[in-house]
Amino acid sequence: MGAAGGSGVLAAGLLWVALAAAVTSEPPAHVLAEVLFCQPDMPSLGLALVFDADQLFWFNFPGSCWTPRLPDLLPWPPAVETPTQLLQDATLCQDLRRSLTSLATGKLAELKGVPMPNVFPAQPLVLGEPNTLVCMVGNIFPPAVEISWRLNDVPVTQGVTHTHYTPTDNVAFVRFSYLLVTPAASDIYTCIVTRERDNISVIAYWVPQNPVPSEVLETALCGAAMALGILLALLGIAMILVARRSAHG
Repeated sequence: MGAAGGSGVLAAGLLWVALAAAVTSEPPAHVLAEVLFCQPDMPSLGLALVFDADQLFWFNFPGSCWTPRLPDLLPWPPAVETPTQLLQDATLCQDLRRSLTSLATGKLAELKGVPMPNVFPAQPLVLGEPNTLVCMVGNIFPPAVEISWRLNDVPVTQGVTHTHYTPTDNVAFVRFSYLLVTPAASDIYTCIVTRERDNISVIAYWVPQNPVPSEVLETALCGAAMALGILLALLGIAMILVARRSAHG
């Protein structure tokens, strides 16, 4: 990402810090933050309502409405901030980004974060049964990455969903991608995180490993315990016999 994008997102990050501090007391028990960012890359605008580290709502700018992160959440009261006010804030963010770009280009170092993906199953693994793979990508800055999946080095697009960017307390973002799977023992799943402007990709692999059934594990542990008990008993008898012989001698 160019210096212009870095300056713009930095301004949005500072806005997030100010809002978070304004709604909390010292020491803060919980933080409710409204985070607005703007940048030259896509998405050019982003607005999220975050409680602690969890995203509650994101603002759909084309539809001018708040969208809940989870379908069970109640709608966010529109009277708190009207769509017109939020669009004005977005325009102000873009104006600040352009002004900061002209002042900071060539003078301030560009801020970037290397995305860090981690892949894990949403449910306990059972080979041959449906599950969901989660690719959690942290340390995203600026918030402009593409997440894709591969199965055995073949691109996968069916059963894939992505979340919007969720801000974190270190002025970075996290994003999740989900893939519906039915894992087999020979599968190799790949989560690829790409930042096109820098032409870089970060890859995380996941290989299903069938856990040992609990019944088999319990039987093996019981057998090992019994064998250890017998061994200790024989050792004790041998020590007693040696002690008696020594006493008679």
